[in-house]
Amino acid sequence: MTPATPLDPAPFLRRLFDRAVEVADPMRSLARFLPDRPAGRVVVIGAGKASARMAEAVEAEWGPCEGLVITRYGYGRPCRGIRIVEAAHPVPDAAGAAATAQMLDLLAGLGDGDFVLALISGGASALLVAPVAGVTLAEKQAVNAALLASGAPISAMNVVRKHLSRVKGGQLAAAAYPARMLALMISDVPGDDPAFIGSGPTVGDATTPADAAQVLQRWSVPVPASVPEALLRSGVIPPCDPRLSRVENVIYAAPAQSLAAAAELAEAASCEVRLLGDRLEGEAREVAAEQAALARQIKAGLTPADKPVLLLSGGELTVTRTGDGIGGPNAEFCLALALALDGAVGIHAIACDTDGVDGAAEVAGAVIGPDTLGLAKAAGLDAATALQRNDAHSFFAAVGGQVVTGPTLTNVNDFRAVLILPD
Repeated sequence: MTPATPLDPAPFLRRLFDRAVEVADPMRSLARFLPDRPAGRVVVIGAGKASARMAEAVEAEWGPCEGLVITRYGYGRPCRGIRIVEAAHPVPDAAGAAATAQMLDLLAGLGDGDFVLALISGGASALLVAPVAGVTLAEKQAVNAALLASGAPISAMNVVRKHLSRVKGGQLAAAAYPARMLALMISDVPGDDPAFIGSGPTVGDATTPADAAQVLQRWSVPVPASVPEALLRSGVIPPCDPRLSRVENVIYAAPAQSLAAAAELAEAASCEVRLLGDRLEGEAREVAAEQAALARQIKAGLTPADKPVLLLSGGELTVTRTGDGIGGPNAEFCLALALALDGAVGIHAIACDTDGVDGAAEVAGAVIGPDTLGLAKAAGLDAATALQRNDAHSFFAAVGGQVVTGPTLTNVNDFRAVLILPD
């Protein structure tokens, strides 16, 4: 391939992101993990932002199938047998609750000769909606919204979600017992623990209601009065439960694979790639400050004869929301990075969510360069004020730095690349 010119960094960074998304497309990656179609009754279920595309990939191999999959609004795909229902994310809605009830009805009465294929990806925590007894949908929505604004990591949020649900924490798999189940998963969680992908609807869980209560206390999450008592009615399935004995969980796509594909493309363009890890967590602005300091240090040591250096990282950053703006962790990372770099020459970056949605906005993320703050000043914007208001998406819309992809139909977490060019 023709190496990307370091004089055109923004399109180069976008190509790296697009490559990371491409390799995680279920139509390219799922088929080799499918067994031959089993004899007898086969039921396909699923939930998540990639689940409809996964269902489409299944029918491309197996033909029309019986089943029901729940995905985010706008992420539906044409299937010949599997019914696709669209619902709200990241805060659940009545459409998701109705579809989840229908999914449970579909699983009821299956026998040991039947086979269930479960397709699970990030977003299933909001799309599979069956509140535990004593909690209304409106109360569950309030808990979800409060968790999202708290700054708690996804692993902690999912502990609470499991114990307030009748389908998460292995309960969906238990509902299908004694049928045999294969769950194919796309990981969007740091560390790729299947128990936390979509809050683990097909995976047993060892956490307790006390653990969920501790999360609420540690991150000062306000909850309706019904929640503390409802946690005690949790039906989360322990890993040793015999109802999970016929379940196989397989992660077939993960952030590490996408970062590796982007790294290969960057190396072909004569970059020196430094992988910072695929499981970074923490406040977006704090991680941005750390990477800005590292980028400045690397820049200071480069000579004109050196290769460009690319810092790659994945994981899932968080935002403790205190302002009234429109933002998301990837855009906030970029805004904080631009402020920390303060126009440093030769340093460019992109940060995007691979599902095409950063926070609740229909924007994947943002791209920055040495001119970002100058463009903002010319537009009458103050970057520090925008960061304080958690208004990163509005900021990048004004300076032309938004990355908008539309539905990518996959979800392998956040993608960050910082490009450091020699003088």
